[in-house]
Amino acid sequence: MRDPKFKEAERAQLSFLAVAEKKALVWLAHRMPAWVNSDHLTLAGFAAMFAAGLCYWAASRTRAGLIGVIAALAVNWFGDSLDGTLARVRDRQRPRYGFYVDHITDALGTAFLMVGLALSGYMSPYIALGLLIAYFLLSIEVYLATYTIGTFHLSFWKFGPTELRLLLCVGNLALFRWPVVGLFGARFLLFDVGGAIGIAGMSLMLVASAIRHTRVLYQAERLP
Repeated sequence: MRDPKFKEAERAQLSFLAVAEKKALVWLAHRMPAWVNSDHLTLAGFAAMFAAGLCYWAASRTRAGLIGVIAALAVNWFGDSLDGTLARVRDRQRPRYGFYVDHITDALGTAFLMVGLALSGYMSPYIALGLLIAYFLLSIEVYLATYTIGTFHLSFWKFGPTELRLLLCVGNLALFRWPVVGLFGARFLLFDVGGAIGIAGMSLMLVASAIRHTRVLYQAERLP
């Protein structure tokens, strides 16, 4: 039963694929079997991220693991993106429960993914750890802003979870031909270069968002 005193945060989704993705998810939600509910989809998305981590670990032995990661990310998109849409289409929303379960499973799933990458041989463990820390710090900023400002940002600079999944899939395919790249006269793992860019990008997003939200809150609660 929904708490009438609880006010759900406004969702801000401004990524490149947001409009097309929303239409696709609503179309899918209307065609899901009645026995499938949001919890089933959340669990499927979480299990898929765990499987993606295992596939990266397996990729240290066979490149077929990289294809397994792509398949797992597709299942993760299906479950993780459709669970909330299904609840809204069927008017079976549980805002607090859904928000908590969705994002704690996202955090755990991302940790599994990064551990798999660290063990894959395609990314240095320190880069994988840096990516995980940057992701968690950015997530903390998003959740703090959701609580204090009432707006839940699902994307930054036109990039959201779906775009990042696609970027990772493209990177996996590139690994078949260019696992190592030359840069500034030296040789680096392709995913180390991509990971370093990802860390820098998320760090910039974190700083920019923290400054912007601090200013908003300062103005909203300016002392006399």
